[in-house]
Amino acid sequence: MAVSMRDLDPAFQGAGQKAGLEIWRIENFNPVPVPKSSYGKFFTGDSYVILKTTASKSGALRHDIHYWLGKDTSQDEAGAAAIKTVELDAALGGRAVQYREVQGHETEKFLSYFKPCIIPQEGGVSSGFKHPEAEKHKTRLFVCRGKHVVHVKEVPFARASLNHDDIFVLDTESKIFQFNGSNSSIQERAKALEVVQYIKDTYHEGKCEVAAVEDGKLMADPETGEFWGFFGGFAPLPRKTASDDDKPTDSRPPKLLCVEKGQAEPVETDSLKRELLDTNKCYILDCGFEVFVWLGRNTSLDERKSASGVADEIVSGTDQLKPQIIRVIEGFETVMFRSKFDSWPQTTDVTVSEDGRGKVAALLKRQGVNVKGLLKADPVREEPQPHIDCTGHLQVWHVNGQEKILLQASDQSKFYSGDCFIFQYTYPGEDKEDCLIGTWIGKNSVEEERASANSLASKMVESMKFLASQARIYEGNEPIQFHSILQSFIVFKGGISEGYKTYIAQKEIPDDTYNENGVALFRIQGSGPDNMQAIQVEPPNLQSKPQREGSESEQFWDLLGGKSEYPSQKILREPESDPHLFSCHFSKGNLKVTEVYNFSQDDLMTEDIFVLDCHSEIFVWVGQQVDSKSRMQALSIGEKFLEHDFLLEKLSRVAPIYVVMEGSEPPFFTRFFKWDSAKAAMLGNSFQRKLTIVKSGGAPVLDKPKRRTSASYGGRSSSVPDKSSQRSSRSMSVSPDRVRVRGRSPAFNALAANFENPNSRNLSTPPPVIRKLYPKSVTTDSAILAPKSSAIAALSSSFEQPPSARETMIPRSLKVSPVMPKSNPEKNDKENSVSTRVESLTIQEDVKEDEVEDEEGLVIYPYERLKIMSTDPVPNIDVTKRETYLSSAEFKEKFGMSKDAFYKLPKWKQNKLKMAVQLF
Repeated sequence: MAVSMRDLDPAFQGAGQKAGLEIWRIENFNPVPVPKSSYGKFFTGDSYVILKTTASKSGALRHDIHYWLGKDTSQDEAGAAAIKTVELDAALGGRAVQYREVQGHETEKFLSYFKPCIIPQEGGVSSGFKHPEAEKHKTRLFVCRGKHVVHVKEVPFARASLNHDDIFVLDTESKIFQFNGSNSSIQERAKALEVVQYIKDTYHEGKCEVAAVEDGKLMADPETGEFWGFFGGFAPLPRKTASDDDKPTDSRPPKLLCVEKGQAEPVETDSLKRELLDTNKCYILDCGFEVFVWLGRNTSLDERKSASGVADEIVSGTDQLKPQIIRVIEGFETVMFRSKFDSWPQTTDVTVSEDGRGKVAALLKRQGVNVKGLLKADPVREEPQPHIDCTGHLQVWHVNGQEKILLQASDQSKFYSGDCFIFQYTYPGEDKEDCLIGTWIGKNSVEEERASANSLASKMVESMKFLASQARIYEGNEPIQFHSILQSFIVFKGGISEGYKTYIAQKEIPDDTYNENGVALFRIQGSGPDNMQAIQVEPPNLQSKPQREGSESEQFWDLLGGKSEYPSQKILREPESDPHLFSCHFSKGNLKVTEVYNFSQDDLMTEDIFVLDCHSEIFVWVGQQVDSKSRMQALSIGEKFLEHDFLLEKLSRVAPIYVVMEGSEPPFFTRFFKWDSAKAAMLGNSFQRKLTIVKSGGAPVLDKPKRRTSASYGGRSSSVPDKSSQRSSRSMSVSPDRVRVRGRSPAFNALAANFENPNSRNLSTPPPVIRKLYPKSVTTDSAILAPKSSAIAALSSSFEQPPSARETMIPRSLKVSPVMPKSNPEKNDKENSVSTRVESLTIQEDVKEDEVEDEEGLVIYPYERLKIMSTDPVPNIDVTKRETYLSSAEFKEKFGMSKDAFYKLPKWKQNKLKMAVQLF
């Protein structure tokens, strides 16, 4: 598509260069920018153009353009908005998806930009903008519909507007009432409360009472009586009358039309196929409620405007529910559009060049506009992080038939490709022990043992009252959490289970199970000493000899079956993509999902099951109010989701699946949200919880527990605690009671830290690299310095205090509080001197001579010494958290925000910002 200066409206210059919203109002047929302070305010007499720019993890910018038409807007203004949307897409390089939004019939994606809702105001440009908020308060009645986003519509203030199926909000001068129809769902009621909070904050300055009225509740309740008093007293509600909002959508089969010279001609075909679409033409796909406009890459701007006009004419001539118009560009079709076709190739031959975007960028650059956002960004490479404490307690079982056999610590990292294994990992959480139970399924394992492994693991989770998270992992698709937990991982060929032995005997397959007395060849891989893997491959028959690539001997290739082409690239982990959240309904083996756009923690309803799709792995989140039958089907829901591949993103059927229970979310799940643990700790259903928050002023009434952070894994915390706690934790960094050894009780660890040989390391003890990554773990020197009386006191206290119910269900890894022995005048001088040495070490850890503390009590260093390419790097710091050593002032200078704001961002966004300033 050719780009010229006349195609670029001055109001659109520089648009879409950074993530966020941009809004223009159509005034005299031209777009005029709307101030950010007015975002979310729409007038019924106007038309608007809304641009949503999203930054993906790859560094690319994606654009969605919506044009919103108020119910009282003129036909000319609506047409101007449609045309300006096409022009804006051209200015962005011709890749945006474009949506037509009609007041009262907006898409869920559009409404998600303005959570909790939009309430259009009467008036517009031509009427001089009436301001209802400046007038005397008017009692209004709204109907609210929707589980994930809320469609709010003002209805006549009369009893006839009420019904048993919907939720209504009555806004009076001194109190806001929410009337819950008896047939409405709990989730809809909870979402409607967000509208109540919005009205309270917007029109009452947060100062008014809130009341909930249940349909059918007796008049004896004072708030119920007060509510009905506004309608002249209680009377039976009429039956709900059918309105435009309730008319069934047209379910006729899709009809394809080709647009040429402003006319739409039907395309005769028995089956919709991708081959029917010509890159030099524009097409309309009429699906009834949805009308798609497909724009070929080689079409001109005028042809695209013409096709959009034809689609508007088709829609305006229908008497049915207001259809949605969605315009897509060739090569950037939405999942919904592609799903309408009987066949759509996974990859197309469309050549997508940067030509259009580059020309636009060149034109804007001449005018002095920053064009950084229009040019293709280099992909951001992020090193995967485990987001789990690696110093916990690990147990591994080998599955043999219908039973599991516990492995010794020395065998926990030895797996067989023909077998299945179960692991249970307990690790320090926020204010309790967290637990992960998972199955590892070998590539060559038999189906019966795969089913047995999943069943045994599910029973383990159930026996712990669903307090543990569950994982299903296939060989070759292990997530980084798995490698970080095991630390070293070996996969042998063959298997030792009865099921595997029986299978190969029946199939007469040679048994190539690893024999430690034989010769084996292993492929070694991993990103560091803490996650090394050894995979057995076909073995040679000679003593090992080093072979340099490119200079291999003929004998070497003969042992491998002859020389042939082999991959020259590393075996890379499946990349993690931008997460998508789906609400799930699973019934009779059928899974239906609904995507939740621009999601947050508040979208996780306790009555529902959700799937968080990250492409490389998926999470199935199960609410506390979900019935036990559905809860037991969580793993099946995850498998069905991978099978259907709802986003058509080539999901692997063997991608890791995590089942996460509400209230026990692990940090590698909560990192995708701005997480508040207090919300999950509240009691009641979604509506009751939300009502408590609304009545208490917008915050959970519980004391908020210590924030779960995705980067506080024994090292420096990713959030900034108060000064006193910061000093306390730093003193603890050399405390002998912080020793953690896997597989042992806390009391035994306390003794072991003092009496064991520090040079000998148990196989289940974290390796040296873990102690380096997690500096709060004890050093050998501090273990030697620990007074034996402290260890004995810790042992005694463990016998005196009975464990809690949760500790009984989840074995605790060592988390011993520092035990200070009472002063004893008979204590010998040697113990006193050792104690003095420990105290002096603690003080030195707090403040050294060449260190400076900031106002938060943290040791700080200049940025020039902390950046990766520094010529004078600071020694002995946690290199994964360099930013925490910056002063508050320098932190704000580099990141453009405070530390508190930074650590509220998802982990991947934190890493992206750190990379930009060379701190990651």
